[in-house]
Amino acid sequence: MGAGQPRRAATRRRRSPGPEVGERAQHLFKMLVEHYLAEGDPVGSKTLASSTELAVSPATVRNIMADLEDRGLVSSPHTSAGRVPTHRGLRFFVDSLISVQPMDARGVGRIRGTLDPDMTPHQLVEAASRMLSRVTHMAGLVTVPRPEQLSLRQVEFLPLSGKRVLAILVVNDREVQNRVIHTDREYEDTELTQAANYINHEFGGKSLLAIRTGVLDSMRNDKDRLDAIMQTALDVASKTFTESEEEADYVVSGESNLVESLASVGDVRDLFDAFTRKGAIVHLLDRCLETDGIQLFIGEESGYRPFDDYSLITARYEVNGDVAGVLGVIGPTRMAYEKVIPVVDVTARLLGSAIDYDH
Repeated sequence: MGAGQPRRAATRRRRSPGPEVGERAQHLFKMLVEHYLAEGDPVGSKTLASSTELAVSPATVRNIMADLEDRGLVSSPHTSAGRVPTHRGLRFFVDSLISVQPMDARGVGRIRGTLDPDMTPHQLVEAASRMLSRVTHMAGLVTVPRPEQLSLRQVEFLPLSGKRVLAILVVNDREVQNRVIHTDREYEDTELTQAANYINHEFGGKSLLAIRTGVLDSMRNDKDRLDAIMQTALDVASKTFTESEEEADYVVSGESNLVESLASVGDVRDLFDAFTRKGAIVHLLDRCLETDGIQLFIGEESGYRPFDDYSLITARYEVNGDVAGVLGVIGPTRMAYEKVIPVVDVTARLLGSAIDYDH
């Protein structure tokens, strides 16, 4: 399947809208949603009656709208006689009525040009996040490749002042990661050199996840029988390769694009606090690793209160055939879903191809 061809959307579904909505009601509801997404205003029955090719009177439209309101698909703001779709209505629209078209070759080419395979994986993640934000005018989120996707080529330890050590990791032949770790005691240069040699010999070529598991298992099972070199190596490695919230990270760009949709300074603070406390968002994005295709959370479907007034569209990306991470866009529930979905889908495909560790 080409990069411009959208995959079948594996969207998060909640309650169904009840008994099947008739064809005429679907047509009018689709018009209402499209008008609302484009203009942002409540839509009145007269507007729908005059805009449709169907021979229906405003009174008939009002009756249909009343039925849709009973089903929970639309609501009437207190300040207007018109109606707007509810989050449940937007879910019905996305699941049943939306028409998503493949991106054109020019759009795919622009995304491909942004994701240079010569960049490191982290640089590619940052570029994808910025590109998603720029194209959609919303916030772009991309998780860094999972630990099992990162293989250790070499590690080096350098002593710093106090009980600190600089760990320099070369992973996947191209990427260098520096980590400052805090140790229980100070180490000499020779101790750290011997420790690095041991780790490179025992764990070189293995994934960071496998190293983390192997190191912790060794410390747990063989603590009393380790010689001094192995003891130093495992002590330092346990702090170097232990998973942390920062390691299970993501990159976000364009948070400021969401400010206009917020009603108060408190809302702005809550949103930016949510992006700062990364753990909850990483947990939410990790849920998207389980299903192929597009994942779409509308409003409270995400289960994360700061996102109750937003929609999150995600897709996982794969590297060398294995799931490596998730990327997506978060924006107001009033967004052009049919345009954002293919951008997310294509970017996920091209990011995985660009990171390809075998090229």
